[in-house]
Amino acid sequence: MLIKVGDFEFTEVWDGVLYKKLSSYPQITDWEIRNLIDFMEYERANGRKCEIQCDKEELLTVINQKLMDKDRYINISRPSLITECTACPHRKGCVTEYVCHTTSPDNAVKILESGKLLSALNARKVPVEELIAEKRNAANDPADYFEYVMLAWGNCQAGDRLVMERKLGRFPDEEDLGANFTPGVRFYFEYDKLVQHPQVVFDGVLPMKVKNGIILKDWVDAIVIPTELRDEMEAAIPDNLLERVIYVENDCKDIWEWSEKVYCIIENM
Repeated sequence: MLIKVGDFEFTEVWDGVLYKKLSSYPQITDWEIRNLIDFMEYERANGRKCEIQCDKEELLTVINQKLMDKDRYINISRPSLITECTACPHRKGCVTEYVCHTTSPDNAVKILESGKLLSALNARKVPVEELIAEKRNAANDPADYFEYVMLAWGNCQAGDRLVMERKLGRFPDEEDLGANFTPGVRFYFEYDKLVQHPQVVFDGVLPMKVKNGIILKDWVDAIVIPTELRDEMEAAIPDNLLERVIYVENDCKDIWEWSEKVYCIIENM
């Protein structure tokens, strides 16, 4: 796995490369060093070696020096606001009190009926080779990625963007994320609670991910369902989750406004 550290738009893994965005390029924070350590440890555990590249030689020297003192950084606490990605026009960064998983209405019905949020491998019940070969695996993710429930920061719009992409069968454009935007269903978890899950893993890219699945009644804090989906979703909600469901009207102009509206509700629960 190649790690490129630089002044990118955001952090992502794409086709065997981690593009690591720095919040104050070319300076690197202790939290960002921890992210690199987590990523390299995860990749090593899955049989992949890592090589780091930087545009600035002095930055690479600093990173390599810090990585030699791993114990100093591995337990660095997350900031309350992470400003690597500033695409969000409202917060100018990722708020870290909650994480969430966003999915389509059809998938949400299955999740609610089962009471479990499952990894793609467990939910789809097809060979991992088939998941890897699918067109929707545009980033060419390796087999182990499909063993986890993926989680984003709570105010992030990436999950809804992915739901729209899979609904449309293509990358959404500005109109798709504006006037034609239709939200997915969000499952919210308090970071400090879910971090205690016995199968939680840190891969240095996502806030966290959980192997195999998450039993909702034990871990979920809130389930946000767009009001227009109420009729089709209500019958699927088990009694032990009814009090955690929040219906929210989508009266927003775009995906960004929707993400902010939802997160304001969550942080003020």
